[in-house]
Amino acid sequence: MAQFFNEPSRTFSEYLLVPGYTGPDCIPANVDLSTPLVKFRKGEEPELKLNIPMTSAIMQSVSGERLAVALAQEGGISFIFGSQTAENEAAMVARVKATKAGFVPSDSNVRPDQTLADIVFLKEKTGHSTVAVTEDGTAAGKLLGIVTSRDYRVSRMDPATPVSTFMTPVDKLICAKEGVSLAEANDILWDNKLNQLPVLAEDGRLLYFVFRKDYDAHKSNPMELLDSKKRYIVGAGINTRDYETRVPLLVEAGVDVLCIDSSEGYTAWQQRTLDWIHQNYPGMRVGAGNVVDAEGFRFLAKAGADFIKVGIGGGSICITRETKGIGRGQATAVIEVAQARNEFFKETGEYIPICSDGGIVYDYHMALALAMGADFLMLGRYFSRFDESPTDKLLVNGTYVKEYWGEGSNRARNWQRYDLGGDKKLTFEEGVDSYVPYAGPLSDGVRQSLAKVRSTMCNVGALTIKELQDKAKLTLVSATSIVEGGAHDVILKSSVNK
Repeated sequence: MAQFFNEPSRTFSEYLLVPGYTGPDCIPANVDLSTPLVKFRKGEEPELKLNIPMTSAIMQSVSGERLAVALAQEGGISFIFGSQTAENEAAMVARVKATKAGFVPSDSNVRPDQTLADIVFLKEKTGHSTVAVTEDGTAAGKLLGIVTSRDYRVSRMDPATPVSTFMTPVDKLICAKEGVSLAEANDILWDNKLNQLPVLAEDGRLLYFVFRKDYDAHKSNPMELLDSKKRYIVGAGINTRDYETRVPLLVEAGVDVLCIDSSEGYTAWQQRTLDWIHQNYPGMRVGAGNVVDAEGFRFLAKAGADFIKVGIGGGSICITRETKGIGRGQATAVIEVAQARNEFFKETGEYIPICSDGGIVYDYHMALALAMGADFLMLGRYFSRFDESPTDKLLVNGTYVKEYWGEGSNRARNWQRYDLGGDKKLTFEEGVDSYVPYAGPLSDGVRQSLAKVRSTMCNVGALTIKELQDKAKLTLVSATSIVEGGAHDVILKSSVNK
C-alpha cells in the first residue's frame, strides 16, 4: 500500500520566525554569513566555503560567465549552465578563471574595416567600453589598435564610419609584452594613468588586457570568493549522460566544483555519475540532487555527494508538479532533509551541506530557509533580474524586464536534466518561458537582500548561520495572519497618487 504523510507539505510563506534575545554585540555588522559549500569531517574545515550563502541556478537564463564573476565578487558562486556543448561550457569556465588572474581575454573585438555601428552593438551586448581592433577581428589576432568611449561620439558621427578612422592605433598605445607579471602590469597602468593595458605576444598578437578597474574592484569587494591563485571560484553544471566527455574538459578549464543538474536526484544515474567522477577525478568536489526527503538525502550521501540540493517543483518557472504530480512544499522538504543531514553527521562524523533550491519568493524567505537548516541557497529568478544575467533587457508595456525561461521549457530543451534513461529528447515541458522585472546591478540587489537577512538574524540573536539554526523558533501562520502581516486597513499614498 502507498505511504501517506499525515502532515501537509508547507511553503516558506507559511512560517514566521519568533524573535529571541538580541544582545548588545548582536548587530548586522557583526553577522558572519560564511557557510560550507562541500562536505567535511567533524573537527575539520571544509575545503570550499562560501562567504555568503548564495549560489546561482544552473540555467541558460541565469548563470553565464558575467554573472559568475559578479556573484564571486560578492562572495557567492555560480554554476555555469550545462545545457550547451561541453566545449562552450569549459570555455566559459576558463574565461571566469582568467578574469581574476588579472589577464583578461578580450571579449569585444572588431576588424579595422568594420564600423561605428558594430562598436555600439558590441558595447550594448557585452557592457564593455574597450574594443580591440585586430587584423582578423578575433581575440587572438594581431593588434592594430583599440577603441574606447573616448574615441567616438555617436551623436556626431555617421554609424557607417570605419573603425580604422577613429581607433587609437597600436603605435600610440602603451603595451606590455608576454611574460609581464600582474604586479608589473599594474605598475605600468598606474605610472602611465591608463585604464587598460594590452599584453602582446612577440609577433604582435593580442593575448590579454589588464584593467585598472580590476585592481579597484578588489578594494570595493572585500567578500570576494577567490582560490589560492587569487582567481574567482566558479562551478559548473553537468548531466548524467555525457559526463565522461564533459567533466575532463571542465577540470582542464579550472572548474572548482561540479553539480549534477537534474530535476530528481534519487536515481541510479546520479550514483553512476558520482562513482565515475570519484574514480577518475578523486579530488573533484561534486554536488547532487534534487531530493525532498530523508530517504533521498541518505541515498546521495552514501553515493558520495559533496553537497545535496533540496527541492522539486518549487521554482517560479517550474511546472513539474503540474505535469507529473511529484514534488513537495519547499519548507517541509528543507526541514526533513536538514534533520536527516544532522542525524547522518551524528552517525558518521561527516557533515554534508544542503542547498535549498527553489521556493524563494521574498527576501525574508532566505532567512527562513537558512533557519530551517539550509546551508546555502540556489536562486534562479532572483539572479535572472540583474544586469549581469545573460538574457536581454526589454521594454514591455512601459516596464523594463529581463527574459527568464526554465531548463524544461521548449526554449531550453534541456532533456538531459529530466533524463530517465529513455529517448534523447524532451517529451513534454516541465518549465515555462517568461519575463521578470529588471532589478539593476547584482551587487546592489544582493547587498540589500543580505542586509535584511543579517537584520533578521540579529532579531533571533544569531551572529552565524549555525547559531541561527540552533536558536531559531519557527511558528506556522494562518491565512488571516498572513494578511495581517502586510499593510492593511489603510489607504496607501502610492495608490492615491497614481
